[in-house]
Amino acid sequence: MGVFHMQIAIMGFGTIGSGVAELLLKNQKSIVAKSGQASLEIKYILDIRDFSNHELGKYFTRDFNDILNDPSVGIVVECMGGTEPAYEYVSKSLKAGKSVVSSNKELVAAKGYELLELAKENNVNFLFEASVGGGIPIIRPISQCLAANEICEIAGILNGTTNFILTKMITEGMAFEDALKLAQDNGYAERDPSADILGHDAARKICILASLCFGKHVYPDYVETQGITEITPEDVDYAKNWGGVIKLIGRAQKLDDNNIIATVGPCLIQNHCQLASVDDVFNAILVRGDAIGDVVFYGKGAGKLPTASAVVADVIDCAKHTARRKAFGWGPTEDNYVIDPVLQNISLYVRAEADDYIAAFNEINKTFDSPVILHRENAPQNEIAFVTPVMREKEARAAINNLPINVKSILRVLDY
Repeated sequence: MGVFHMQIAIMGFGTIGSGVAELLLKNQKSIVAKSGQASLEIKYILDIRDFSNHELGKYFTRDFNDILNDPSVGIVVECMGGTEPAYEYVSKSLKAGKSVVSSNKELVAAKGYELLELAKENNVNFLFEASVGGGIPIIRPISQCLAANEICEIAGILNGTTNFILTKMITEGMAFEDALKLAQDNGYAERDPSADILGHDAARKICILASLCFGKHVYPDYVETQGITEITPEDVDYAKNWGGVIKLIGRAQKLDDNNIIATVGPCLIQNHCQLASVDDVFNAILVRGDAIGDVVFYGKGAGKLPTASAVVADVIDCAKHTARRKAFGWGPTEDNYVIDPVLQNISLYVRAEADDYIAAFNEINKTFDSPVILHRENAPQNEIAFVTPVMREKEARAAINNLPINVKSILRVLDY
């Protein structure tokens, strides 16, 4: 490997981009030592806003071509967010022989395979540790430390905003709307929180993890996605009675025929499970391998410096691999690779109203083998809740539809 004076360009100077610049300047000496290069220096910061009076003003440009056409720039850090113009700029950078580091989960989930192929064709790197889990190391451990394993399942709490909201609903009895407002007041939720509370953010992350674990690209459209907007204090109380909590879980599981299922949605998990105690804005990701068993990665899934830490680690990795690219990535998707999750065997939680409680109770026990009937304080006389035994989900849902009840909530029950 040659030793170079390497120049870095940062695209986007928001929360993450500014954190990356801060770390590169603050810890420059140790970062350079770890990189194996003679120097690693910021050359450009791309942003359309005016930062001429900023202390880093000398680095700023509004013209991407300054970066693209400068041969001294060997590493481009993309912190712009969204798919455009990020995809255009990243593609052109890779074609120009520049390695790219991205924190952009939306870009990687939608265009990861194409960009990895471009990196391969041009003998450069496209790395994105920070796209999932913020500062939690997960991409590199899966691709390197756990490489000897056949990973059969990956699941986790992948969004800190929704985990904070659910934690407040569980521990303080808040309604969803009040918990969301508190999250916004504390800066944990955006003014428009839809990507978080509707599950889209977690879906993008499980796409990246599933693609990496199972070797074929999983697009967001393939993931059955449900948010937490319909979760009520009643559901939280029934979960407590059952001995568990409700968490928004993103999961992907490899099946015996090498197809996979991929879902994001609120689920019941029992208190003894590893993900049950992950509260507030923390994330946790469980990887299930044939050799290692269950491994859980835990920490803050967002934030300026935790995420910037993961980005800069990728910058160092790119600097170490200038002579040859890392063998890293996944293949294209296939038709019918991701199958309907209702074909899995699973247990379901059901909350419903019944005109005749006794008749509904008897029919539930007649329909299912040993269902668990749940209770909560001050429940209306016409309210009934239960957990089905493990069975084919499609058949369970069909049976539920035939019961003399008006279903208000159905959630999957998991064992993470």
